[in-house]
Order: sequence, then C-alpha cells, then structure tokens
Amino acid sequence: MKNSLLLALGFTLPTLSAVAQEQPAAADSIKAPSASFLTFYGFVDGYYGYDFKHANTHDRPGFLYSHDRQNEFTINNGIVGVRYQDEKVRGAFALHAGTYVTANYAAEDQIFKHIYEGYAGFRPFQKVWLDLGIFTSHIGFESAMSKDNWTLTRSLMAENSPYYEAGARFTYEVAPELTLTALALNGWQNIRENNQGKALGTQIQWKPTDKLLINSSTFYGNEQPTDSVKRRRYYHNFYASYTATERLSLALVFDVGKQEKAQDGTKADTWHTGAAFVRYKLADKWTAAARVEYYNADHGVIINSIMPAATDADVKLKGGSLNLDYAPTSNVLFRVEGRLLDAKSNIFQQKDGRTSDSYGNVTSSIALSF
Repeated sequence: MKNSLLLALGFTLPTLSAVAQEQPAAADSIKAPSASFLTFYGFVDGYYGYDFKHANTHDRPGFLYSHDRQNEFTINNGIVGVRYQDEKVRGAFALHAGTYVTANYAAEDQIFKHIYEGYAGFRPFQKVWLDLGIFTSHIGFESAMSKDNWTLTRSLMAENSPYYEAGARFTYEVAPELTLTALALNGWQNIRENNQGKALGTQIQWKPTDKLLINSSTFYGNEQPTDSVKRRRYYHNFYASYTATERLSLALVFDVGKQEKAQDGTKADTWHTGAAFVRYKLADKWTAAARVEYYNADHGVIINSIMPAATDADVKLKGGSLNLDYAPTSNVLFRVEGRLLDAKSNIFQQKDGRTSDSYGNVTSSIALSF
C-alpha cells in the first residue's frame, strides 16, 4: 500500500508542477513599472533676508513673491517628488511648502496649493509627448527652484509672470536642437479655473550650438473672473543665453504684454520688461553673477492689478543685483545677493509711514538638492 501511494505521488507531482508553470502568478499578471525609470528628487531652500529702511513688517514689496520675507529665518520652498519616464510614458507628482507657496498660491484651494507638479503623459507619435495636469510654466528664463537660476532672487519680469500652469501640453521634438510646444491652459498661473474660457500658449526652444539657447514663448487668454468684463491678454517672452567661455555666461531677456481695457475701443494697457545677466566662475566652487533690469507697466497692469483703472498710476522700476555663490559639494549651494531697486514715484513703504522711491535688500540662502 505504501509503495502504491509513493508511486501515485511520483506521477502526480510532476503533473502539478507542469500545470503551475503554465499558470502565471497573480502578481505577475500586472507588471510594475521598472525602478530604473523612476526618479525621486527633493529640494529645500532655507533663507534669511534683510531690507534696508524697512517698514515695521516682515513682508517685502507686494510684487516680490519668491524669498518674500525679511528679517526672518524661514524656507522659501521645500519640494519632495517623484518622476517616471520610459520610452512611451511619463509623469510626475511632487508636493511643496514654504513662503513661496504662501505668496504665489494664495488664490488656490488648500488641496491644490501644495502641489508643485502633477501630470501624466504618453507618446501618441514618435518624437511627440502629450501631457495633462499641473506643470512648471513655459514662460521665462528663471525657475521656481532658486538653485537653477543665475541669481538667488528672481527678476521683476519673472516674479510677475507665471511660475506654474495647469492644462494640456503638446511637445514635438523636431530635432535634438529644436523643440516646439503648444498648450491649452486654465489660465495665467491658476490651477482652478476662474472663468469659462481657456488660454493658449506656445514655446519654441532652439539650440543651434552647444553654447547658444534661444527661446520664444507666448500666451493668449482672458484672465478676468466670470463676473468681470472680458479683457484679453497677449504676452511674449524672449530670452537667449550664451556660454562664451568655460567661465563666462551671458543672457538677455525681454518680455512684452498687452491687456485690453474694460471699455471697448480704448487703448490697451501695455507692459514691457527686460534684464541682462552675466555669470562668471571665479574658481572651482565659487561663482559670481550680476543682473540689471527694468519694468514699465501702464497703470500698474499685472504688477499691481490684473484689472487696473484708467486713473491708476504707471509703474516704472529699474534695478540691479550682485550675487556670490559657493558650492561646497555638488548638491549644496550657499548664496548671498545684494539688490537695489529704483522707482519713478514713492512706492516703497518705510518706517513711520514714510515712503521712498528706492529700495534695497540683502538675501542669503543655503539650498540642498537630491
């Protein structure tokens, strides 16, 4: 009997093993994304700034949104995120917090304001990406991550143009040196829609040589709330950066925009702004940078209000900054910047209720990225 049972098991076990090999395990029926396509990243920018002749407040002028606190040790932006990309699919999701978020996302719902980026995309055709969600702005030379910018603080034009946007992004990689992008957006730096219209955007990035990058970005849309009179906005951003030598880099940026007035047939409010940057590597771990800039806005459009009145004063600003960077390691950057701004009128608040046409500050930062 015992021998018969062993003989039966001898025939049965190989058969069961063969059947098991033919049936895939439940865990294998849906393949998980390969870890090699996943990238985890983080960034934190701690800073301290001091304004000269400042009013009794920790707030910097209202048109400055990044590093916008003075005489206070704080965090501009802390980001933790993950990105995925293979040959046909890509996406990202990241959360952030800091004074940058408080200043820039004040109008957003609490559930959205802490999303730095969150989108999903795929390749409908070769060399083409289609993304949908929240992503960094297609406008501007400067990023929301200070470590990526030539200067610690952002220029006036960058502070008063979109940091982020929500919508659909169609990217065509024509060639390694040329990329074309078309966008349909909720609007001008807003995640939640504020009217029934959609905005449009384009971007052309051309890199004819390893040393030269040329960018042209546009925006068109009505950015007034649903219960307000429509005022269409047109905007163009242009910049060119050039690596002259291993140590010296140069950049020029010029933006111009128009927004219709509430009354039909009246002249549109126009604003234009420009900046020039010079960056020089002093030594292996030391870099210096300088910036000169200006900003002119009819009736303070955009910089003071998205719906200015005809009686509102024009805003004319110019300024400059000097920046010194020290990078003790590849993922840590210590920066100090001095900045001066000059206005045509007394728009800067000082102590005891006084105002001035000039403004100066110093900002220092330690940024860590991984």
